[in-house]
Amino acid sequence: MLIPRSITSHLEELGKYYPIITLTGPRQAGKTTLLKNLYPGYRYVSFEAPEVRIEFERDPNGFLSDHNEKVIFDEAQYVPELFSYLQLLVDENRDPGRFILSGSQNFLLLKSITQSLAGRAGIARLLPLTIAEKRDARLLSKNYTEEIYNGSYPEKTRLDEPSNLFYSNYLASYVQRDVSTLISATNLSTFQRFLQICAGYAGQIINYSKISLAVGVSVPTIQSWMSVLEQSYIIFRLQPFYRNIPRRLLKSPKLYFYDTGLACHLLRIGDLQALKNYHLFGSLFENLIVSDAFKSSYHNGKEPWFSFYRDKSGEEVDLIYDVANELILWEIKATQTFRPELTKTIHKVSKRIKEKTILRLIYGGDRKLTSEHVQVLPWDEVSW
Repeated sequence: MLIPRSITSHLEELGKYYPIITLTGPRQAGKTTLLKNLYPGYRYVSFEAPEVRIEFERDPNGFLSDHNEKVIFDEAQYVPELFSYLQLLVDENRDPGRFILSGSQNFLLLKSITQSLAGRAGIARLLPLTIAEKRDARLLSKNYTEEIYNGSYPEKTRLDEPSNLFYSNYLASYVQRDVSTLISATNLSTFQRFLQICAGYAGQIINYSKISLAVGVSVPTIQSWMSVLEQSYIIFRLQPFYRNIPRRLLKSPKLYFYDTGLACHLLRIGDLQALKNYHLFGSLFENLIVSDAFKSSYHNGKEPWFSFYRDKSGEEVDLIYDVANELILWEIKATQTFRPELTKTIHKVSKRIKEKTILRLIYGGDRKLTSEHVQVLPWDEVSW
């Protein structure tokens, strides 16, 4: 079963203007499956195969004379010389959609593109499934607890593979094939401990000093490792909202995982009951919704202009979307029962922000309603 992906329109738009289309994203996001089905007339070449790399390295010009248009080059980061040759080809002929590049080691892939193909390649990001994609494919879990636990990687969702089996293999592949190229072998076990601690910060304000003490490495190392996780689309950091507020705000970002199932696995949450009893369950529900906002934005070809609000008194709005001449404020509540008092904080913050605001609340229930100018939406009907 092929799961339709909302990024298709964005890729088709890039293909109208750029001679090279680049698709990045984490392992198991479905990049290869999507490209093969979206571009059936293109030849598929994977540089993960050693014999293909050898063939290219032996005679790059001869190789590219046989692969000079309508080619998908997968795992292109394994042959960094490829990018310079492609630059020469597309500078001679800038017909749109000539080549498609993809790869799992995004930091290496994007570095090569920045160095050789700037202005020649349109870049798209494919992330795990959004709530809307799963809903449209009738693969969405029955309730938000199951959705948090099951995660949203396409192959796991399609096959309904047990979480422990899937994520154990996923982490082994990620650490061995991606992280090992950037971090020394002596630090890999420490990095895995760092990953587990990051999972405990899902939906929380990041405290680099505390993480540093818990892991046993310096704060600069922690920040560097977080950048590795971001570049490989494991986590992202949500920055605080700061403008037009006449009081002191917190300046540290919050941490989220693109996939809540991976966070649950790292937290050693073994079943749904353990998840329900987890003391930061509300933060994982928040992670589910905030990550969906980021994934949806990227799949639609938009930058995720999101932030959050928290002041020194502890009052918080979970998500703020800066769009056009207004701000959309989102409150996220892990409850199946709506009560008017849930909107108390969002009204307070709205009055402090001296801009036009739209107020929304996402919760775990199944009723859509409006309460005191706040649009209340069920978690499985959210759209961005």
